[in-house]
Amino acid sequence: MAIDSSNRIDSGDSPEFKPYHHPAAGWGAAKSVTEFMIGKEKEPILGSRAILKMNHENGGFDCPGCAWPDSIKGIHLDICENGIKHVTWEMTHKRVGPEFFARHSVSELATWSDHDLENQGRLTEPMSYDPDTDHYVPISWADAYALAGTALRELDDPDQAAFYTSGRLGNEATFLYQLMARELGTNNLPDCSNMCHEASGRALQAALGTGKGTCDLADWETTDALFILGVNAASNAPRMLTALAEADRRGARIVHINPLVEAGATRTIIPHEFRNMATFHATSTSTLNLQPRIGGDFALLRGMAKAVLEQAASDPHALDQQFIERYTHGFEEYRAAVAATPWSLIEEQSALTEAEVREAARVYGEADRSIISWCLGVTQHEHGVDTIREIVNLLLLRGNLGREGAGPSPVRGHSNVQGNRTCGIDNTPPARFLDRLDEVCGITAPRANGYDVVGTIEAMQAGKLRVFMAMGGNFALAAPDSAYTFEALRKCDLTIQVSTKLNRSHLVHGTRALILPCLGRTERDEQRGGLQQTSVEDSMAMVHLSKGMKKPASPHLRSEPAIVAGIARAALPDSTTAWEHYVEDYDRIRDTMAEVLDGFEDFNRRVRLPLGFRIKQPARELIFLTPSGKAEFSTAALPDTTPEPGTLSLATVRSHDQWNTTIYSDDDRYRGIKNLRTLVFMNRDDMRERGLSEFDEVDITSIARDGSRRSVQRYKVVPYNIPRGCAAGYMPELNVLCAIGDFSTQSDQPIMKNLTVVIERSA
Repeated sequence: MAIDSSNRIDSGDSPEFKPYHHPAAGWGAAKSVTEFMIGKEKEPILGSRAILKMNHENGGFDCPGCAWPDSIKGIHLDICENGIKHVTWEMTHKRVGPEFFARHSVSELATWSDHDLENQGRLTEPMSYDPDTDHYVPISWADAYALAGTALRELDDPDQAAFYTSGRLGNEATFLYQLMARELGTNNLPDCSNMCHEASGRALQAALGTGKGTCDLADWETTDALFILGVNAASNAPRMLTALAEADRRGARIVHINPLVEAGATRTIIPHEFRNMATFHATSTSTLNLQPRIGGDFALLRGMAKAVLEQAASDPHALDQQFIERYTHGFEEYRAAVAATPWSLIEEQSALTEAEVREAARVYGEADRSIISWCLGVTQHEHGVDTIREIVNLLLLRGNLGREGAGPSPVRGHSNVQGNRTCGIDNTPPARFLDRLDEVCGITAPRANGYDVVGTIEAMQAGKLRVFMAMGGNFALAAPDSAYTFEALRKCDLTIQVSTKLNRSHLVHGTRALILPCLGRTERDEQRGGLQQTSVEDSMAMVHLSKGMKKPASPHLRSEPAIVAGIARAALPDSTTAWEHYVEDYDRIRDTMAEVLDGFEDFNRRVRLPLGFRIKQPARELIFLTPSGKAEFSTAALPDTTPEPGTLSLATVRSHDQWNTTIYSDDDRYRGIKNLRTLVFMNRDDMRERGLSEFDEVDITSIARDGSRRSVQRYKVVPYNIPRGCAAGYMPELNVLCAIGDFSTQSDQPIMKNLTVVIERSA
């Protein structure tokens, strides 16, 4: 297998495209998992053991993939294809030790594809960058801590450091991490939420007084109607397919709203349903599929509300008037805003017909209880906050809140990204949290807001940020405006990456750099107090324990809490925080968390209950922590989502055979792609207008708000079922097209799902 400078995994095979017509999951998933475990990773025994331990209570470990909640029915194989791949990828027998780094310079490794970097295996020892040789060289843990501690102590201002968090970090390490940052004196705590669900938190906080959804898995199992917006369930939350199949079988209506009709929005065969697997019996996962243009969800939702309000003129049951009067504020203003929105504008901005919108409204109106769920297809837009507030508006009209089977239900991506925010990773922390932290932990936390992801990158560029630390993830590759981000990272004095595998962020580094290898979710964590467990929070606010099963990949690995504590002790030599005491026994961390965090009372006992415990959501109890004390209607006007002549709206998406920035292969089974990632999906009429045919090579140029342009060359065109004026391609390759200044003024998220581009045939 040749290695080149792109993300192409050069197998020598020609690219193929054949539209996918089979059920999601089923035997295709089983075959893919088998080939991955046996053929690629050669881990059939460990992989099989992991399947029996993943997402199970009584000593199991939490899948380090998506944040979909564990089954409340005790399903023995509550797993999915991508989860198994993610775990097997972590449990690989391959190793990246000092000998590897001695053979390969950073300059050489920078030419490798991202797949081939991660495919080298697990990191085994702490490494330090040597600028004289352009190689990483071994460093002891003590010296690594000392180097990091000295760099942090010598800063002129604690705000010259930033501490990034990926969603894989457990709650206990998260709490220690934010405690270290705030004891140092900064709220520079950017996280992956700044790029994915920041809009959800801000919208729900403004509308309901809580930054989280109100639904749990039991609600999904009792609702009459599910509306799924901007979600590719089969790839990004595969265990959702079980909930969709069960909903269909009991007669619930399921409406998918997405510019692309994904495989999970048609049919599925659930792998743990053995009879269906044996008989190839597929279950429907949708009642209706609607394809708005990119950014057209807001108009669709407004149209559904308009239809409901029109029906209310003759049907007293169309609205829940008692709920509206008792629990909401601003209804009359919202009613007027909807009435002032003509159907012609709704059709124009959604790219759907009035009849299609009314059909969705009919499903909603006939359901006694409805859930509306969404993911990044809704959030990564300029108007993401307004769109999610319109979701809440629609739910409020029929009292779909505070009762079983109803409410807003965002689908979070990474396994503990919600827990990171709950446990203190927040660059704009609430005063109540900081007050409790000061009181319990004996520190004086700063009150000034810190940098988010975009602010961190801009601060690096301006020379205002000298030390950057990342707990997990692949910041360099996940962030927008790749060239700008790379340049910014290289201006740092020191970059610190806490990781399990080699990735691009180790090669795009500061003057000095540390790679600190940590335990994976699957590995046993032995401390002085014995075998430890960490906790995570899923997408529906359930908190539960995770305990690794496997011997660590190297005796030199450290746990994430231990690494944070080691750096904290070196950076804060006079600290009264009992860092070493915490790491000996994670119950001690949880005891402190129970005193600081609302909803974590009696943490150590409750987290050991079967399936853990659910953090209370006040809005579920119809308690609204808003200025009015009620749920707030919003009255935003529809944005203009129509592309300018000659341009297209482009959304970045993940392929099926990748997880976040980790790419397992060049295939995307559910979209019919083989051996290709440098592609762009286009509507056939848009292709014809430009004189393009399948696999023609094109250059894609983005046009930023400030007029600047960024391009990628020689991408192959693939005709696809997508609305006119829209296009899609893979992240992280196309992150280069999102300018650092193209972020939402509502959420500060990079607008990676709505880039303005020009697509032209390559010269």
